[in-house]
Amino acid sequence: MATQSSTKLHLSLHIVFLFTAILLLSSSSVLAWTGEIHGRVVCDVCGDSSIGPEDHLLEGAEVAVLCITKSGVVLNYQAFTNSKGVYTVAETMPESDRWDACLARPISSFHEKCNRLGDATSGVKFTYNRPSGHSHAIKPFIYRHANVPSYCM
Repeated sequence: MATQSSTKLHLSLHIVFLFTAILLLSSSSVLAWTGEIHGRVVCDVCGDSSIGPEDHLLEGAEVAVLCITKSGVVLNYQAFTNSKGVYTVAETMPESDRWDACLARPISSFHEKCNRLGDATSGVKFTYNRPSGHSHAIKPFIYRHANVPSYCM
């Protein structure tokens, strides 16, 4: 008799636990949102504002991305370019706190010769209206040589 009573109590506790878990999961209506921003950093060797065979992608260049969320929170990201000259910033957050507007700007190039920011680029401002899982591409940031090589003239 005690065993049957204990089994019923144990079964009842499981049912209560399952019911509570289902209730909590169904009331959790926070949807996740993932955003991504990426771009390239290029060395314009001849400073002619066109990409040619003498130009190359910059590895290790620093880029800052500042975003404000729909809820008004300001987020600051720091990224460095990989061996292909690409930087990426990505984050997953609640849909209600997703990025609203962002500013991407070049910070520095550690390249020995190609370290002067071209086109006086102070940054690119944009509204982030991409759906979750999609990325926003930024136009390339350009650095130039301090002294243009003679083969460019």
